[in-house]
Amino acid sequence: MSIRVAVFDDNNLFLESMSSLIEDAPGFSLVGAFVDCVDIKAKIDSCEPDVVMMDIEMPHVSGIEGLKTIKKLFPKLNVLMQTSFEDDDKVFAAICAGASGYILKNTLPARILESIVEVYQGGSPMSPTVARKVLGFLQQPPPTVAKEIPNYNLSNREKEVLGCLVTGMSYKMIADHCHISYETVRSHMKNIYEKLHVVSMTEAVAKAINQGLV
Repeated sequence: MSIRVAVFDDNNLFLESMSSLIEDAPGFSLVGAFVDCVDIKAKIDSCEPDVVMMDIEMPHVSGIEGLKTIKKLFPKLNVLMQTSFEDDDKVFAAICAGASGYILKNTLPARILESIVEVYQGGSPMSPTVARKVLGFLQQPPPTVAKEIPNYNLSNREKEVLGCLVTGMSYKMIADHCHISYETVRSHMKNIYEKLHVVSMTEAVAKAINQGLV
């Protein structure tokens, strides 16, 4: 079964390049190529992708606004941000809006395809320079004022799965690490999302780190 991919990018040459890469790769199916996020609900409805590749800088509606709309209307749809920018504000805005991954446009084609697969399987791929920015942000000294850790009634296994997720493991890696099935991991993640009141992996990781849950 092919991974259904939709690409949003206002640069026609890059859009054509990405479209060709996906169309020619075994195991992938290009179901949509769009130059903007205008009326994005209709565009997503028309092609029903498994993964969306989203540029940030687009006319009329930015990629981050498009991402927010997707996560509101299609919370389970994975969005891989792809851009030329390493700007901290854009990186964190995309992650906070629910992006499943963030890679740069100069990423090698093979790695782009690997990133699509990782997102589809539940991972959160990032280009090395972007990952360093995120880690640097997360490693900032915590506030000196002690805060109470919220109780979300996570089971020990759910905490273990969430801890694996924070370290960057994909669903498959978590299954291997915890000696459970892939579907069991998905079931635990569904429960975690519900208990933490989040709709994406990045939101779950951010809440786990910020609130000291793992």
